[in-house]
Amino acid sequence: MNDPTQTNKHWSKVEYLHETVRNPNIRIRGTHSYYSNAWTGSFEDSVVRYLYGDDYSLKAWEPAWPIDQLHIGDYVCIGAEAVILLGGNHTHRTDWFSLYPFAEFIVDAYAGKGDTVIADGAWIGMRAMIMPGITIGEGAIVASGAIVTKDVAPYTIVAGNPAVPIKTRFPQATLDRLLELKVYSWTAEKFEALKPLLCASEIDALASASARYDDGRA
Repeated sequence: MNDPTQTNKHWSKVEYLHETVRNPNIRIRGTHSYYSNAWTGSFEDSVVRYLYGDDYSLKAWEPAWPIDQLHIGDYVCIGAEAVILLGGNHTHRTDWFSLYPFAEFIVDAYAGKGDTVIADGAWIGMRAMIMPGITIGEGAIVASGAIVTKDVAPYTIVAGNPAVPIKTRFPQATLDRLLELKVYSWTAEKFEALKPLLCASEIDALASASARYDDGRA
């Protein structure tokens, strides 16, 4: 098991989230998603911001509102020094004259943003920032330094501040077929068997192999 506090960190070593995440409001699917923690603390200490459920907040107070959740799919890659803004700081009401979070009005001031979702196979670049309530689609890429303020469609590359779509990773017809295959819902055995085709870009070959596997002809 990787120790996120290790002193001999190196860029080639990563923190596997299913091994280290303890916050009950962070939901990790699968065992392959990782954070490149060589230059920072752990994923929970450095990347996830303002989310109730860490050691301090659990002891310090009981929230007066539902907690927005962070959902991370399988095979997600999160680059060094990325930031995911969440739950606890949505108390600056832009529709009020004063933005200040006065304690006596804090419950009325709170406005949840909804869950944040990073879907299977997404890649979050170094120093990217994801604002609250965002969904990053399957296989999407968030460029280094991007600030994401809107949902990102599957297999789309976004960059900039605010992040905007640059291009899709594949032609639309290929993308549609890829989503139909539901690759990240495959059994571990099927995924392993077809991995050589997942590490390629021939959609006909992948679709045919998937059908053969399902029919027992693989």
